[in-house]
Amino acid sequence: MNLAPPVLRTMTEADLAAVAALERACFPDAWSMGLLRDMLNNEYDEAWVLECADGTIAGYMNARFFADEGELMRIVIRPDLRGLGYSRKFMEQLEKTAREKGIGALTLEVRRGNTPAISLYKSWDFKEEAVRKRYYRDPTEDAILMWNRQLLGITT
Repeated sequence: MNLAPPVLRTMTEADLAAVAALERACFPDAWSMGLLRDMLNNEYDEAWVLECADGTIAGYMNARFFADEGELMRIVIRPDLRGLGYSRKFMEQLEKTAREKGIGALTLEVRRGNTPAISLYKSWDFKEEAVRKRYYRDPTEDAILMWNRQLLGITT
């Protein structure tokens, strides 16, 4: 039985409880409801959700755009729905929004051990540029800083 794929849409206040639950299910250092609300109301942040046909949230993404740079803050996919290509929908949205805003460079940080995410980001032309030693906790792990500096075909 094939279910309809989730629909990508802008995140709203009504999504906060579901997104907070998703945070708690996926991260030992989950963002609090207050932080999520602040993110949603921050003029530099944009957030999207993937909504399933039954109204549940399959995942969410937050990105921050300031001046001529963007930063991918979070991509979260429900554990039971990983590996289905839903993160790619978020990456398409990130690139589309960045181009609409005239953003020439995007950055992100990712756990060294998160090889599926690193592969995804590399497929979107992100390059490893630096390491923050022991940046993450629970477990302690390095963060890899990645950049796509040629989003608009301009080297920054």
